[in-house]
Amino acid sequence: MLAHRLLFASFCAVLVSHGSAHGAPPPHAARLITAEGLSSHIQVLASDAFEGRAPATRGEELTVTYLREQFASLGLQPGNHGDWFQTVPLVKITPNPATRLHITGGAAPFDLASIEDVVVWNRRLTEWVSLTRSELVFVGYGVSAPEVGWDDFKGMDVRGKTLVVLVNDPDHGQESGDFLGRRMTYYGRWSYKYEEAMRRGAAGVLIVHEDAPAGYPWGVVVGSWAVRPRFDIPPSPGSPERLALEGWLTRDAAGRLFSAAGQDFATLKEQARRRDFQPVSLGLRVSTQMYHSLETTQTRNVLGLLPGRQRPEEVIIYMAHWDHLGRNDSLPGDKIFNGAVDNATGAAALLELAKAFTTMNPAPKRSILFLATTAEESGFWGSWYYTEHPVFPLAQTVAGINFDIQNVNGPTRDVMVVGRGASELEDILEDAARAEQRYLTGEDSPEQGFFYRSDHISFAKVGVPVIYAQSGVDLEQGGIAAGRAAVQRYTQNDYHKVTDEFRADWDLTGMARDVRLFFELGRRLANSHEWPNWREGNEFRAIRDASRGE
Repeated sequence: MLAHRLLFASFCAVLVSHGSAHGAPPPHAARLITAEGLSSHIQVLASDAFEGRAPATRGEELTVTYLREQFASLGLQPGNHGDWFQTVPLVKITPNPATRLHITGGAAPFDLASIEDVVVWNRRLTEWVSLTRSELVFVGYGVSAPEVGWDDFKGMDVRGKTLVVLVNDPDHGQESGDFLGRRMTYYGRWSYKYEEAMRRGAAGVLIVHEDAPAGYPWGVVVGSWAVRPRFDIPPSPGSPERLALEGWLTRDAAGRLFSAAGQDFATLKEQARRRDFQPVSLGLRVSTQMYHSLETTQTRNVLGLLPGRQRPEEVIIYMAHWDHLGRNDSLPGDKIFNGAVDNATGAAALLELAKAFTTMNPAPKRSILFLATTAEESGFWGSWYYTEHPVFPLAQTVAGINFDIQNVNGPTRDVMVVGRGASELEDILEDAARAEQRYLTGEDSPEQGFFYRSDHISFAKVGVPVIYAQSGVDLEQGGIAAGRAAVQRYTQNDYHKVTDEFRADWDLTGMARDVRLFFELGRRLANSHEWPNWREGNEFRAIRDASRGE
């Protein structure tokens, strides 16, 4: 390991002193990545004809066909042992929007209504699930983190109970603390809270939604989970039983719930930020019956391969999810969630990168795999499935570079690394950015946990060093204030809404510059002998070291 670190330090020093350690790219290669090329692909993928690109729909067929044809026309090879596709098994779950939660035990029983008060579902993959008089318990943030001596459960047996938990982690809004201060840890991610409750045998979990700690408004919860089919992976034999109830409460509904229990939500929320917090039985019980229509189906990752000319067994993966939310025919007016920014921009980046790499002469020494993943919007299922069934051994996967929600607002001076400080990939990227008089920053809102909200996390969990980066917010025209305002407008007005559509007034020159920068990152990796790792102390470092035998 020491030798590896010394070699890597030397490699970065060479880059700093002399630019690329392997000379400049062919003059035409990076220049082939253009705003016009990106725009062309985005307009196709985000068109109404593609019907929002939902998995297991006509929109999927159009999308994966388009990606395959583009990869083939560029001269890539089928990336899955002679096949362009990797089939991913799914269960399509169509919820009943009339589901209600019946609350008893207070002064008077009351109901919480779907969409207005709650969004609920279950993942037991049975059509009917009944929950009867399950005790409601507030367990703070629902976190058990022995490495920092934090336990919100304090030994309480929660088997059969329904847990009410807060979103994010106890450090939210603070500059320092046991959970990295402002930066959300995986303990703050909603998926962790369901996983921990399942490990403890709970019947259900209701997460209290608040815009700031969640990082998105209630409309995103509704749009993502309540009004269209969802997808899941069939459970593995012998896996623990899934929760009968998963869901979210609005802040107002949580206030009503706590008031009915004779408790004050704000007071208990403040107590939950302390290490000595004790779980609170609310004296209430929840009952519900949920009907889900189930359909076994399948979807596809699309894989295009550029074999390395010297070490083809070693691979760099560029990834972006092709899927979005499809259509909702119950809506008045516009019914299609086109997903232009999320994530036709990322898929377009893959195609432009492939165009650049396939023109390199000589070809890269290592292989480049262009992986367009499916079902990211439903839980990263495409990327998860790839890591469970990798085409290239994970120990031979040098790095992953993820594109999700790219910049359409013009050039920026900064390059934002989501989860900055995680891996040594940033050292190479920083040198490449410096050559363009740009600088690296971390995400503007680390408390929102963006590092855990895209496909790269599937690879991180199995140890593969990954980087998720995009334009920052320091716009050349307007500066940081204008950049932040543009991000806020998209989050509030378009993210996971039917209004996420291609617009002729977008300025894609900044996106093109970013994609060229990430071409350079991949080119340097592909022509080197280096194996960048997670930084010392990172949660994924030990997994990588074990896989590489270091």
